[in-house]
Amino acid sequence: MQADNWNPVLYEDSHSFVWKLGADLVTLCDLKEGMSVLDLGCGTGHLTNQIHLSGAKVIGVDISQRMITQAKTNYPNLDFFCADAAKLNLTKQFDVVFSNATLHWIKQSESVVERISNSLKPGGKLVAEFGGKGNVGHIIRALYNELGPNMVNPWYFPSVSEYSTLLEKHELEVNLITMFDRPTPLEEKAGLRNWLDMFCKPIFANIDSESQDQICRKVENQLRSNLYKDGRWVIDYRRLRVVAVKL
Repeated sequence: MQADNWNPVLYEDSHSFVWKLGADLVTLCDLKEGMSVLDLGCGTGHLTNQIHLSGAKVIGVDISQRMITQAKTNYPNLDFFCADAAKLNLTKQFDVVFSNATLHWIKQSESVVERISNSLKPGGKLVAEFGGKGNVGHIIRALYNELGPNMVNPWYFPSVSEYSTLLEKHELEVNLITMFDRPTPLEEKAGLRNWLDMFCKPIFANIDSESQDQICRKVENQLRSNLYKDGRWVIDYRRLRVVAVKL
């Protein structure tokens, strides 16, 4: 997603599950006092702060200046900066590169894995979770049904074997890689529409607002039988979780 498309207010008000569901991922970092950590795709900084509270020295990076501005407001004592993960060129190396719900937004998967590898000390660890093959499959099919085969798909959802191969190519030895379903309820009545507004902006980039409203209503109608349960929308997330060590 383009940096200017992120809305930190909507993100914090309606999609706090993104970082709350990533909280247990931090435990896989096995953090110790004074360890250096790069939080790649830090958003508004909540998991960056959780890492900081462990005693680690953490830097948060995100492509969105709006998200970085909000992160600095939330946690003015922490270090954040704006950068594209696919073009990251840091002189410092880290004990851990941590990334939650970010890597599926970066289509240049080869480039970002290479830069992650370069950012890790020998023996350093990548700990990441993001969308895997089949993630939001019902939603993607419904969008294609409305927009046709030329729809711009902004996501990269790899399989276990595909991503393992990519990591190993760049000197990252896989210690853990697993795919799992994570059906995620949205609390608000307009939950699906808010989700589409938040996460599908690249898809609707060249569509006027009236047409977008019509498309979203049709998508909701398509998905109601599969994703609307017990009075609320449940997103069909499928996550890929990775721990890999730099050789």
